[in-house]
Amino acid sequence: MPLTIRPLPAALGTEVAGLDLRRPLDAAAAAELYAAWLDHIVLIVRDQELTTEQQIRFAGNFGAVGERATPAHRRNEGDGGYDGTIMLVTNRRDGEGRPLGSLPDGEMWFHHDMSYRPEPHKMTLLHALELPSAGGNTKFANLYAAYDAIPAGLKAKLAGRKVLQAYDFALIGQVDIDAGLEDVQHHWQPIFVRHPETGRTALYVSRLISGAIEGLERAESDDVLARLFEIAEHPSVVYEHVWRVGDLVLWDNRCSCHARTDFPREEPRLLRRCTVEGGPMIAAG
Repeated sequence: MPLTIRPLPAALGTEVAGLDLRRPLDAAAAAELYAAWLDHIVLIVRDQELTTEQQIRFAGNFGAVGERATPAHRRNEGDGGYDGTIMLVTNRRDGEGRPLGSLPDGEMWFHHDMSYRPEPHKMTLLHALELPSAGGNTKFANLYAAYDAIPAGLKAKLAGRKVLQAYDFALIGQVDIDAGLEDVQHHWQPIFVRHPETGRTALYVSRLISGAIEGLERAESDDVLARLFEIAEHPSVVYEHVWRVGDLVLWDNRCSCHARTDFPREEPRLLRRCTVEGGPMIAAG
């Protein structure tokens, strides 16, 4: 079956058919997929049934598979024999009520994966294994389009500034930066970033992780961030993915952020996540 790539009628995203990722991917197909991913930000490969090893092998077509930012002592997956590359995004628990994975229940605000690290990972791959009857959708925001929507005066005000990205691995809620960041992973990143491969400029803030803007008083910083969050989450730049079992979704963390909708707590949800290493974020000129 030939490989087909069908862009979605949305602000970002494309569906791919004609692949069985249980088999190794040839170089031409890998290059075609990577180009589509760069163009469309989110790549959806339907109807897959991958083992952990097959998912990791597929991710390796696009770079070095990354290790999780969560400290080893806080990874519930370690008890299941997983190494540091795999996160189980699940509300499942063992017979004694202990979590089997991470990020178990409820809504999760918009965020970039690992924006609080000096070299965030460029790609996240999430494979749906078990899903609730409703909810648990993932929203993706096109942050190229968000940057384009920022008023010129605000762009000029923020040009060259950095934003504090901080995360303590909570499901929802921002870090209290006034309480100190000694035990919290954090990094100052450019507000506007230049994508190292497409050359395009993207907004690089998110409601969950961005806490303060360099050089602004707190009240003004909070106000500006609130305006940027509204732009970044506007429905015109968002695609909401309704998961199907077997979906494998790849997204570009350098020009998109994502969020999760709520779902019934009593129903199981299980997705397997890995990432591909990136590099330092580049300030837009």
